[in-house]
Amino acid sequence: MELKFGDTSWEFDLPTQHLLDTIRPTVAAPTAQPETIVGEALDRCDEIIRSFRPGDRVTIVTSDITRYTGSEIYLPLLVARLNEIGIRDRDIEILIALGIHRKQTEHEHRKIVGPLFGRVKVLDHDCDNPGDLALLGTTTGGIEVEVNRRIVETDRLILTGTIGFHYFAGFGGGRKAVLPGVASRKSCMASHFAVLNPGEGAGKNPLATTGNLAGNPVHQAMEEACALAAPDFILNTVLSPDKRIIAAFAGHWRETHAAGCQLYARHFAYPLRQLADLVVVSCGGFPKDINFIQAHKSMEYGSQALREGGVMVLLAQCRDGYGNATFFNWFRFRTLDEFETHLRQHYEINGQTAYSTLQKALKFRIILVSEFPPAEVRAMGMMPARTLDEALSQARELLPADFSAYVIPEGGTVLPIKA
Repeated sequence: MELKFGDTSWEFDLPTQHLLDTIRPTVAAPTAQPETIVGEALDRCDEIIRSFRPGDRVTIVTSDITRYTGSEIYLPLLVARLNEIGIRDRDIEILIALGIHRKQTEHEHRKIVGPLFGRVKVLDHDCDNPGDLALLGTTTGGIEVEVNRRIVETDRLILTGTIGFHYFAGFGGGRKAVLPGVASRKSCMASHFAVLNPGEGAGKNPLATTGNLAGNPVHQAMEEACALAAPDFILNTVLSPDKRIIAAFAGHWRETHAAGCQLYARHFAYPLRQLADLVVVSCGGFPKDINFIQAHKSMEYGSQALREGGVMVLLAQCRDGYGNATFFNWFRFRTLDEFETHLRQHYEINGQTAYSTLQKALKFRIILVSEFPPAEVRAMGMMPARTLDEALSQARELLPADFSAYVIPEGGTVLPIKA
């Protein structure tokens, strides 16, 4: 079995007496070319597209390099549909939904938009530039929704992205292109703060969890923000673990996203027979392990298959470091109570991810195979390793002789659940 690490991989074999199962999505190979899949989805919202008029200014929102979506395939097909009805390239702009992430390089822009690079204007969202922001309105929870003014001033708005699990918004895709995708830092922080229950020491809202939308306060905030933006339609893909487009959904932003989430949950949730002593998890290689904030998804999902006190080996290269300059600073707090108190007083999105990391580091024994300095890994409550073999050697010293194990080759795409 091959487990990916950045752009490389390691061979891994576990004796059958220890292996409970290899956890993979139950998804078949695509039966059509990606262009056909996307084209058929666009056909289903042809009436909406044909309501556009020549001269309309069109803004297309799409994800950054940390979330591969198939954009270099679907964006040219989408722009071609717009060209067919008289929308000129010069009236179209692509806005990269960075949220609070770093700006993209020219090389990354080329990868995101494919053959459209140089034809259609491409812009990075800046969550900290007041001149680029406009107030859309306020959610019922009191969140002021400030967004990139281009999605307010444009004549037509199209949201694109990919659907997958999200560890506290339930699912990615759809409404997330607006909040946090093109929202101000303040709005991003406020929407993510909804993950915490009201009241000091009340902890995380149990409904703000992976794969759940019902009653999820973070999802609700994002949906209300998207409604304020009133996109004309969305185009979302569903990808196989090897990043091929296996489905596409286009149409009204709410109903279309819901349908995509239902399909994703059917194929990417894995019913467990039992919890294991050991879980070996690869994020799936680059870009899923581009930084620790992205790799945390695989840690979160993989932990669902692990008994309390069990051992996780997480393969996450993290070539871009933590993904945010302030992330590591949160680990000066050593207890969850101390951490939560400060998080409520000085909330940061990355602080929430760091808090979730510490929760798992205290509940399980996690061996992180990465490029981080060993001292920093230990400061986060985990054990460092440079190779898979080194990590497995450490794990064996912590496990009983008759240990049970799961292997998860694509940890960022599959969610173990109780059967």
